[in-house]
Formats: sequence, structure tokens, C-alpha cells
Amino acid sequence: MHGLVARTLQCFVQDTYGQDCWQNVADAAHLDLPEFEAMLDYESQLIGQILTRAEVELGKSRAAILEDIGTYLMAHPHNERLRRLMRYGGEDFIDFLHSLEELPGRARLAVPDLDLPPLELTETAPRRFTLVCRCKGPTNRGYSRVLAGVLRAMADDYGALVLLELEEGPGEAEVIQIAVIETAYSEGRAFDLGAHGAGRQPGGPGAGRK
Repeated sequence: MHGLVARTLQCFVQDTYGQDCWQNVADAAHLDLPEFEAMLDYESQLIGQILTRAEVELGKSRAAILEDIGTYLMAHPHNERLRRLMRYGGEDFIDFLHSLEELPGRARLAVPDLDLPPLELTETAPRRFTLVCRCKGPTNRGYSRVLAGVLRAMADDYGALVLLELEEGPGEAEVIQIAVIETAYSEGRAFDLGAHGAGRQPGGPGAGRK
């Protein structure tokens, strides 16, 4: 498992619920070191152990935690650079949706050994889309939940009103049905292509934390 995944989960708990909460999760999961390094590799079952302990500590289901992580990645001030990178996907939310198939490739450009599941977007009717996440193996399961959190946060960012429905797809695939009700439902967040976003240093969530 890529360390960036573990680091993201750690920073989500720390930034959202506090250091003491993360320490409780780390202790319950019997982690030798409670701090993950974004560029190291860890055993794949470790993320499952941490999520199991987080479910108990936070009193939330795994699905809810994963979706919250997706929202955190786009909406928390510490991740402003990542949010800005996603906004380059298009001028409105529908443009952004059409850029999603490029996301795994763009992620590999930044982190060559980060293997995100392939994405396939199909427009089934005007403003209605099916997004298929081609998950492979247990380490990718639940990826659509994280992506749903990303989509909800980015819809708010663009000022769009959307409805999402998550489904199981064929085989190991996961499916998100997307209905864009209104592309300009609210004002959305300010975005300037020429601005330099604040946030953590390159290397993933929390890279600047000591």
C-alpha cells in the first residue's frame, strides 16, 4: 500500500478530530510508529486495520469515513493545492466530470507508483452520467466512496447542485450515478487560475507536519 494513502487517512483524523483521536486509533491498531511517511510502502492490510479502529473511535461506518475523506481532500484548508489542481479540470462542474478519466494518469505523473483505479465516464442523458471505478483487489474497495466525497465537495466548489447514487458494478467495479440538477445553483468558491494556492508542501496531505 502506498504510504500516501495511509498518510491521508492519518491527516484526515488529525485535522478533523484532533491529535488525541488519531493517537487512540494508532494505539488500538498497534502501530509501531503513529506517523506515516507519504513516500514509503506499507502492508496492504494495514489500512483496513486503521479504518476498523477509526469506525469504533469515530462512531461512524467505514463508508461514511471514506466519503468524509474525499470531502476533506477537497475542502480542508490544508489541501488547498490539491483543490486548485482539481479545479483546473474545467470551467464548470460538467467540464470537471469529463476530466475525471485523466485523474489516474495525472496522479501517476505526480507520484509514479500511486496506482488509482481507472475511471470511465458515460453521459447517459443530458446532465446524467455514470462513473465506473475499475477497482482491482481489496485495497481498492471503497474507492468510489472517497470519490463521492470528492464529487460532493467539488460540486459545492463550483456552485453546482448534484445528486449521487452509489452502486455495485460488474465484478469488482464500483459505480456512481451522477445527476447534475443545476450547474450554477450557488455562487461557489472563488478561483483564480493565476493565484498561488496555500497549503501543505508537495508530497501529499500533511507532508509539512512534524
